[in-house]
Amino acid sequence: MNVVYVTGNANKAKYFSKMVGIDIPHKKADVDEIQSLDLTEIVEHKVRAAYRNLKVPVIVEDTRLTFHALGKLPGPFIKFFLEELGPSGLCNLVKNYEDKSATAGAAIAYYDGKTLKVFESSLKGVIVESPRGESDFGWNSVFQPNGSEKTMAEMTEEEFEVYYKKVKPFDQIAKFLKSLKLS
Repeated sequence: MNVVYVTGNANKAKYFSKMVGIDIPHKKADVDEIQSLDLTEIVEHKVRAAYRNLKVPVIVEDTRLTFHALGKLPGPFIKFFLEELGPSGLCNLVKNYEDKSATAGAAIAYYDGKTLKVFESSLKGVIVESPRGESDFGWNSVFQPNGSEKTMAEMTEEEFEVYYKKVKPFDQIAKFLKSLKLS
């Protein structure tokens, strides 16, 4: 395949390939991330920078977790909030608000030097009172999707994948990549 998924995390890359159903090699690239509450702006910047760095068609992604009581925050800054506060601290951010609703979302971008495509999706839910479940992935223990009694971290792998495909536009990017006859 002549496209690479840009990440330094081999497990993330392996999971991405599994979710899109295409074996896509990954490569790390030093890419400056702009600071913005606009996820589309962030991935467009990242994908263009990754392409300039690697000079091959690239895919990048970024996520957001927005607490509605806090406007657009943490949004794309969720990684920094999580590093600074931990899962319990994320729950505490909305502890004194009646509105515990949240939206988890992601944008995946493809760029080959000419064609730029950005795919986005999101899933509504709530921030739970305290972290629940075991998770290697940041905010899964604090986000409970609407329609579920479990946080993402409490779910079986099968349940998790159903909801995760709503958070991240895996089906959209897979359909696009297959249309390019890359697989």
